[in-house]
Amino acid sequence: MFFKLRHLLIVFSLAVASCTEQKPLEESQDSPVRSPQEELATFQIEEGFEVQLVASEPLVESPVIIQFDEDGRLWVVEMRGYMSDIEGSEESLPVGRIAILEDLDGDGVMDHRITYLDSLIMPRALGLVRNGALVAENNALWITKDLDGDWKADTKVLLDSTYASNGIPEHSDNGFVRNLDNWYYSAKSRLRYRFQNGFWIRDSTEFRGQWGISQDDQGRLVYNYNWSQLHADLVAPNSITRNPNHQPSTGIDHGLTIDRKIFPIRSNLAVNRGYIPGTLDSAGRLLEFTSACSPTVYRADLFPEEYRGNIFVLENAGNLVKRNVVREKGMLLEAFDPNPGKEFLASTDERFRPVYASVGPSGGLYIADMYQGIVQHGSYMTPYLKEQTLLRKLEAPGHMGRIWRIVPKGYQYQKPPQLSKLAPDQFQVYLANSNGFYRDQAQRIMVESGDLKIARDLQNLDFSLGGKYASIHGLYTLEGLGALDSKILFKALNSSSPEVQIHALRLLEAFQNEPGVKQNLKKFYQANSATKNPTLALQMALSSFVLESEIQFEALKQMAEKYGFEALMRDAILSSLEKRESDFLNFLSADWKNPNPEKEIVLEILSAAIIRNKDKNEISDLLILIEKNQDNWKAQAILAGMAVQAGDVENIGLVSFSSQPAFFKDQKMGLDQRQLEKIKLLFRWPGHQPEIEENTTMNLDAESMKQFASGRQKYLSACAGCHGGNGKGVNRMGPPLANSDWVLGDERRLSLILLHGIEGPIEVTGKKYNAPEILPVMPSHSTLDDGSIAAILTYIRNEWGNQAAPISGRTVGRVRHTSQGRVYPWSANELNEHVKNLQE
Repeated sequence: MFFKLRHLLIVFSLAVASCTEQKPLEESQDSPVRSPQEELATFQIEEGFEVQLVASEPLVESPVIIQFDEDGRLWVVEMRGYMSDIEGSEESLPVGRIAILEDLDGDGVMDHRITYLDSLIMPRALGLVRNGALVAENNALWITKDLDGDWKADTKVLLDSTYASNGIPEHSDNGFVRNLDNWYYSAKSRLRYRFQNGFWIRDSTEFRGQWGISQDDQGRLVYNYNWSQLHADLVAPNSITRNPNHQPSTGIDHGLTIDRKIFPIRSNLAVNRGYIPGTLDSAGRLLEFTSACSPTVYRADLFPEEYRGNIFVLENAGNLVKRNVVREKGMLLEAFDPNPGKEFLASTDERFRPVYASVGPSGGLYIADMYQGIVQHGSYMTPYLKEQTLLRKLEAPGHMGRIWRIVPKGYQYQKPPQLSKLAPDQFQVYLANSNGFYRDQAQRIMVESGDLKIARDLQNLDFSLGGKYASIHGLYTLEGLGALDSKILFKALNSSSPEVQIHALRLLEAFQNEPGVKQNLKKFYQANSATKNPTLALQMALSSFVLESEIQFEALKQMAEKYGFEALMRDAILSSLEKRESDFLNFLSADWKNPNPEKEIVLEILSAAIIRNKDKNEISDLLILIEKNQDNWKAQAILAGMAVQAGDVENIGLVSFSSQPAFFKDQKMGLDQRQLEKIKLLFRWPGHQPEIEENTTMNLDAESMKQFASGRQKYLSACAGCHGGNGKGVNRMGPPLANSDWVLGDERRLSLILLHGIEGPIEVTGKKYNAPEILPVMPSHSTLDDGSIAAILTYIRNEWGNQAAPISGRTVGRVRHTSQGRVYPWSANELNEHVKNLQE
């Protein structure tokens, strides 16, 4: 009774405070524990919105994941063992819980709790399923079920003992989003799961993110890393990586923005690298993301229309939530901060720790606030941070927590409908709902039902009406029910919506061997290969592997000519060509006459894929092709692709001849002699037994040679547009890299350039470059991971006659950490001075 009365008083106070215009409460030097109504007074929210309390301790403790079910109940993962004191003494104890919170009286505030599952060790993932949930704890994945309707788990069955290999929460698989394609995906994971034909199945997938994962309206997965706020997939999972002979550099893990700047409204002295100059500004406020998490796509219409598709990113070390506007740019996505200098939500309370977000049934944005002093795991806590934590008394108390709802001002809460009480024939209408929550829930419920009547009704969808939400979710509901067929998909392929066509193409891949499918797809490709819609062209390239070679090659040639300037299109083309790379290379070399940089790159990466395929006849044929085209650009492109792969120890002496081939006897005029010497490593004949030491142009071991080869592919994707495939620089774009002291010099300085960018003027090999001869600024490549940056740098330091030591991912990571807070490009003088100071 006392709790209920206290709860009502807090709700009344918050209801008044949430609607009152006032400046946020000033920060306190001692960071005291505040009540919910006191914490509310610390918030600064974007104009037109207000913050409302949904739940607080003791109803909820240490919330790290929140998800709504089909009846509007809020499931909460409580990681009560996480750093509840300075020693993290409860981490190995079974004190974690999963709770279900309900609003019984419909006032918008949770007033009832059921503990669904307790005695958990560091729970970290939750995926809702029929009458239960997928739950990850203690590194394993379990399927849990309520069998008697009391919403307390009655069964807990081990699904995957290897779900997470790392027990450290910061680097352990977590999250779960049930994607449009009916698979459950986690962050920080290479695994995905789905329920099919009565069994749970596991599959491998691409690695994604760090903490939290969501999807947009097209089913594109969205995630991030603590140092890089926003990444997403531009293609369907497992599509651009299907060719083992090609390593794509794009499509998956695409950085939507290089903007790392944040704008806290309080000092953030208790952050792990606060002692490093440049991490904090003069007021002690964090300058850039250091603990970005839980990117959440807004897929509802409660907020104004311009917020649809925005992505909110949480930064718990900076006590804020950032809003990003996302827009399509051709076949890419990019994001930007609409209000630089002011965040969507920020707090002056140091204990405000937003760690997870979810869009509710009515369209409000819900924030899980762990509300505790320590957010850095003990494994990575520096002596500086420990000192600051104790000094500011942030080590206690633990086991607190709040859940907040952000809504437009004046919003009157409405209790959502309970979908579980609907009849099967009432779900279809929700597939067209403007709120993604209802579309996702309706799809899940219908798929889990296995109801064939639902399937029969969905098979009558009228795709010609162009209702893309209903059409797309309808297709995947049928797929989940096992009731999809090629006739339905070809109806969808005739839709007026390119988005519907894209998903129809993806799903048709599974029907490629049915009679008539390839013939009908042939007609579609012949009519649409020259499409002006770049995202449709991208999917057509990805799905073209189902076609006969003749049709596929003509379609891919058109796409390469129209969109080949995009590295993503080049990767999509290669992904569809497993075992066909040699035939396609011959097709293009016979057809293409006039060179351009994009064509040269396509021929080069095709040649590299042929080497990786290790077919000796195809590799020998490359020599014939070079011989045939040695007086033009095509020979050099093919030679470049072979040379990059030649140093890989697995390719040494790959092809044997009974005597020295004529190719190596004759002088090849006009071709790169250094690369010609390299490719000898691929071949052996009497008197020529190649060894890696013969590669006198580089001083790299076997592992570094793999890094070198990978770096070339990444270089072509990220750098060749400005510096040229040959490293000589491109007029009005970028200076040369060959024989450049910036490339061959201090590895930390070179790493800092890629991490933060550099602006002109800049002197290279005795010549000063400045705009308009080159671009005024080389942008940051900070969204690339440490390994990718290291591969690019190792490559450019050992190509075009350059020769320098390889650079490791660990070196790049160390430089990234020690330059925390740098949010602007370097000038040449500034960078040189910075590196000089590092040495002193």
